[in-house]
Amino acid sequence: MTNFVLVAGAWLGAWAWEETAAGLRAAGHDVHPLTLSGLAEKRGVPAGQQTHVQDIVSEVERLDLRDVVLVGHSYAGVPVGQAAGRIADRLTRVVFVDANVPVDGESFLSGWSSEQVREAIEAHGFWPPLTAPDFAGQGLTDEQITRIVDGSTPHPGAAATEPAVLTRPLGELPATYVKCLLDGDEPLPAAAELLKSERWERVDMDTGHWPMFSQPAELARVLDQAARA
Repeated sequence: MTNFVLVAGAWLGAWAWEETAAGLRAAGHDVHPLTLSGLAEKRGVPAGQQTHVQDIVSEVERLDLRDVVLVGHSYAGVPVGQAAGRIADRLTRVVFVDANVPVDGESFLSGWSSEQVREAIEAHGFWPPLTAPDFAGQGLTDEQITRIVDGSTPHPGAAATEPAVLTRPLGELPATYVKCLLDGDEPLPAAAELLKSERWERVDMDTGHWPMFSQPAELARVLDQAARA
């Protein structure tokens, strides 16, 4: 039996996985959605990127999980990728859902046009959530957009600016990269490079950057298949 640990991206918490988690449980898996420090019900808890890595490792160890598939969406790919290298023989696979991947010594903000994010963090100390117009063209209904916007909380600035610390090359880990095509045909360069590894596979979804809202059942199917790879 596979244990899925699901970690959503910036501004979101465990609540974002409700429908996808239900689909995975229906397929016979145990599912553990995780809220990172400083977000959702943990809003106000001081957090940086390494705090988030430890959140994930600690949850796996606290529950004594084995046969673990770690899933990181968007920003969460950065701490998930680091945590995957630290849970040793507990890991079955790591799945990056339209995600950034960690690069040793680099921050989440490296490798893409993040100037506006840097300016916002410098001004506020956090990354402000998106507003409804920012979700246009991502395959979401008005109701889904409202749900995301209403549930979002500011993202801790240090989580985006701290450097990643890899204890093991990501290319050595069994991994699936899920590319959401409405958000662009190709992943960021760091992920594209890792997809050259024989241990990595790519799966495309014809939806936007938030598939746990736009296509939760299909995402559950993709994750189920990744666990069986």
